[in-house]
Amino acid sequence: MKWLDAIAKIINPVTELVDSLHTSDEERLQIKHKLFELQTQMAFKVMEYEGKLLDSKTKIITAEATGQSWLQRNWRPITMLTFLVLVVMDTMGYTEFRLSAEAWTLLQIGLGGYVVGRSAEKIAPKVTEAMRKG
Repeated sequence: MKWLDAIAKIINPVTELVDSLHTSDEERLQIKHKLFELQTQMAFKVMEYEGKLLDSKTKIITAEATGQSWLQRNWRPITMLTFLVLVVMDTMGYTEFRLSAEAWTLLQIGLGGYVVGRSAEKIAPKVTEAMRKG
């Protein structure tokens, strides 16, 4: 939820500035209320965007998993198995050169995308439905 933290970092200093204004308590509370509404709206928009992004990723993975071609359906698992073999070979010292930092970063992104993508495929319909109700 990096986005929510970013929104809070934007709004919190403004809220603190409102506290230092020489206005009545009622005016400060009104301003703080409006800032809180703004923060809530921004957070909702970010969540809505994240939901749409998750839905799009889910559709891509679902399309690949149900595709006509064997390669289309299986390229992600094949890629992850290839990475697994490389990691095991590197760990046991069977590779001539150690895997570079970039290869490890690529592996982390690949595994993260694969695991998140497969999870998203299962939970995205529920998240989308909940957001539509909200």
